[in-house]
Amino acid sequence: MKLSNSDIQVSQHSEPANWVKSDAFQAGVIRELELIPLRLPFKTDFKIAFGAPRPGIDVLVLKMHTTSGLVGIGETQAWLRQGSRDTLRSLISIIQEQFAPRLIGKNVFNHASILGELRDCVWSSNYALAPISDALLDLQGKVLGIPAYQLLGGKARDSVCAGITLGISEDEEALLDDVRNWIEKGFTSFTIKVGNDPDRDAGVVEKVVDAFGDKAIIRADGNSGMDWAGALRFMNRVQHLGLDAVEQLLPPSNLDGMAELARRYNVPFMADEAVSSDYDLLKVISMKAASVFQTKIAKNGGAWACKRLWEIGSAGGMRIFPGNHPGASVVSAAAIHLATSWPGPLLEGPIAVGINEVLAEDIVTEPIPRKGKHLFIGDKPGLGVTLDEDKLKRLRVEL
Repeated sequence: MKLSNSDIQVSQHSEPANWVKSDAFQAGVIRELELIPLRLPFKTDFKIAFGAPRPGIDVLVLKMHTTSGLVGIGETQAWLRQGSRDTLRSLISIIQEQFAPRLIGKNVFNHASILGELRDCVWSSNYALAPISDALLDLQGKVLGIPAYQLLGGKARDSVCAGITLGISEDEEALLDDVRNWIEKGFTSFTIKVGNDPDRDAGVVEKVVDAFGDKAIIRADGNSGMDWAGALRFMNRVQHLGLDAVEQLLPPSNLDGMAELARRYNVPFMADEAVSSDYDLLKVISMKAASVFQTKIAKNGGAWACKRLWEIGSAGGMRIFPGNHPGASVVSAAAIHLATSWPGPLLEGPIAVGINEVLAEDIVTEPIPRKGKHLFIGDKPGLGVTLDEDKLKRLRVEL
């Protein structure tokens, strides 16, 4: 079908709409920021290579208030490990002292210039940037009355498939029971935490693959906990198991070692702690240190920043593993909106590890819908989740 000029009715005398003077644009002026530090308990202690078993996670929720009365929300975590050193106090300090004065009076629709200014203000501050970025995204959607995935590129899929993360456990039979239970619930992708004892870790991975390798995709995640000798011992044991990927055995500072592992073993390697910024990912790609990479909303500075990394990684031939720290539904929603908008392939990652698996309590009024491994984000404006004020009061910590 062809359209001629006569088919398109355009007024020759009407004035073009002025976006900056429109009610929608004016509704996006930032008035103040509100920070709510929380401590969310886990169902059971969760152990990774770094540190002792963890009974919960420190979460910072940000409310961005506009002059029109709309409120946008974002979430970040203080998850101490290699590659992240922020605490609730340090996050609050950066946001209150450095970011807030640069945000008040700005318009949420100018997010690119806002976030650029904040990055220049405090270098390497992704964990503090993330809730700002996602609150801007949430507010844009609320002002326009559209879900966040429309602002990230539009709807590319109806649901997002999530994977399961299994913490380090001394009880191997209980771990096998966990895998069996998750498979019965419809999950098919599993990451086994390793990194404390290469020989024992390899034995656990062998048992999981032996029991479920024909039913599920299995990966191992070292959380940067191994040295070079330990990584070699581990890989010599697991290299023939058919693992989909081995994630970040070595510290992020040892890219040369990561690249050497990738050359020595015919197993896909994944970068996580080694990828915080665009430059980090470009370095991993150029050194061929990994063929898979994981993003996290807090680690990488929000949904928009993760999208940029996905575009770079995809252009570099990398597989994308969408993940998250074990946070609440706000950060999970941001990641699911991004995944919903992504037109290319995605692995089944721990995109909602907090709300699917480990958290004893969430902080929203209604959970994100899930059927088996499929997560559904819905069509509500912005991030589409509503904070439960009673839970915020009860779980708040005084600093």
